[in-house]
Amino acid sequence: MLSRLRLHLRDHPRSADASAIAGAFVLAVYASVEGTWGTSPDQLAWWPGVVLSALACAVLWWRRSYPRAVILIAGMCLSPAVVYGYLATPLLLAPVMLALYWLATEADRWTAHLHGLVMVVLVATPSAFSGNFGNALLATLNPVFFLLFPAAWGSARQSRRAYLESLYMRAELAERTREEEARRRVGEERVRIARELHDVVAHHLALANAQAGTAAHLVRRKPEQAERLITDLAGTTASALRELKATVGLLRRPDEEGTPTDPAPGLGRLPELIEEHAAMGLAVTVSTEGEERPLAPGVDLTAYRIVQEALTNVGKHAATDVARVTLSYAGNLLTITVSDDGTGQSTAAGMDAPGGYGLIGMRERAQSAGGHFTAGHRPDGGFTVTAELPVNF
Repeated sequence: MLSRLRLHLRDHPRSADASAIAGAFVLAVYASVEGTWGTSPDQLAWWPGVVLSALACAVLWWRRSYPRAVILIAGMCLSPAVVYGYLATPLLLAPVMLALYWLATEADRWTAHLHGLVMVVLVATPSAFSGNFGNALLATLNPVFFLLFPAAWGSARQSRRAYLESLYMRAELAERTREEEARRRVGEERVRIARELHDVVAHHLALANAQAGTAAHLVRRKPEQAERLITDLAGTTASALRELKATVGLLRRPDEEGTPTDPAPGLGRLPELIEEHAAMGLAVTVSTEGEERPLAPGVDLTAYRIVQEALTNVGKHAATDVARVTLSYAGNLLTITVSDDGTGQSTAAGMDAPGGYGLIGMRERAQSAGGHFTAGHRPDGGFTVTAELPVNF
């Protein structure tokens, strides 16, 4: 029952205001009728206090629109009652106390305390000098406390409400940050997997296409070479299937059966890559400068994929049968250079064609490993791809 009433008052603020004002009026009327004792033998008339209390409570209805003016008017209504001889009890001062509390819950602390002090001057001063009470000190201190207490209580409640709101906002911000971080990580993972799929599919399909085309050309004139190319084609497609299975397997959950455990390719598989390109007619020479050093797994995979993508595009677009790969180790840096002397459609043109992601993929791979990537035409013809990768990223 109380919960339903609390919810109703929260959803209907004007009903809550009317209930609080009615309660303050009842208390002020009771103080006017029963709290009129003084030092004189004759009891004060009750009706002036009731009229003044009614006026003070009536102005509370506009407290949402004019909170400061409402407090001043209510105080000026009750100040004559104290001068007339009514005892300044919390019952009589209920309308002013309610107005001060409401102001303190909405305004800043300085404003609330300032209006509390103004009410002390309006009410406590007449009470001290009214001469109707035996103990002037008690008659002064009581209204001072009764008028400053609601201002302090309202300020404390406002501070607590602000603190709870800040906690809620921090929790909401933390939740939103976690969601954004999760989306960012998912996006990065999707880009990484898409890059892997692009490299695997582009490389192996280019090899398979070249092997199939050459085999079809030689099947009548040189059946032995055609048979060897077809055998190599089977190996190429099998290797493509294995790498596709390993890449797509990254989408599985760690506890799901069938998750691939094969190590990621690296520069150790460079001889196999050279043999594959040799089978499709591209002679690749590999040279190493400096002292060869072991690479971090991520850098090793990045280096292999960059060489793989660069050679694939040389075979597809450079119109040449020779390519050079240089691995240069210097300090904590590995520099990979893949160059050709092609005179046909350049590697860059093929990678920058609509729908192509060769240069973009290699640049993203190099940057994700903490390195740099450049690509461009050579002055004497051909094209060069250069990637600088930290050895231990």
